[in-house]
Amino acid sequence: MSQAWFQHTFSRRRFQTQSQATAIAILSVAVLLILGSLYLSQVAAFAITNREIEDLISRRDEVKQQNERLIGEIASFRTVPRLYARAVEIGFRPAINDDIEYLVFAGYNPNRPTQPLAAAARHSAEPAAAEYAETFGGWLQAQFDLLRRQFQTFGE
Repeated sequence: MSQAWFQHTFSRRRFQTQSQATAIAILSVAVLLILGSLYLSQVAAFAITNREIEDLISRRDEVKQQNERLIGEIASFRTVPRLYARAVEIGFRPAINDDIEYLVFAGYNPNRPTQPLAAAARHSAEPAAAEYAETFGGWLQAQFDLLRRQFQTFGE
């Protein structure tokens, strides 16, 4: 009887069923660990990317502020009092009547007509531009005619 009990207790079929269940449990835990590690690596990569984007956005904002500050500084350098002071620094001075020389041109009429002659001469010398009268239907017909001519010459 003890031998039957021993065989019943340690039978192969019973042991195989338990080992298969244990193997499936270990395999499922391994798969879950792999999936978990993949998920964590994706989340970590996403967090790193978001941090880099935030850093780039803050850097962009800093550069924009610096650019606006430089634009303001350039504008302050272009003010009339500053330009006047700089001109005095490099040796310029306001002109007085003795510094001004007037040029006299023979035949020049200061009371001439108000219409500029160069513009009138240029306007009359240019040919009138051709009027654009092409429509979509006309263009489409021209393309169709070109295609038809290509097919007609294809067989020749």
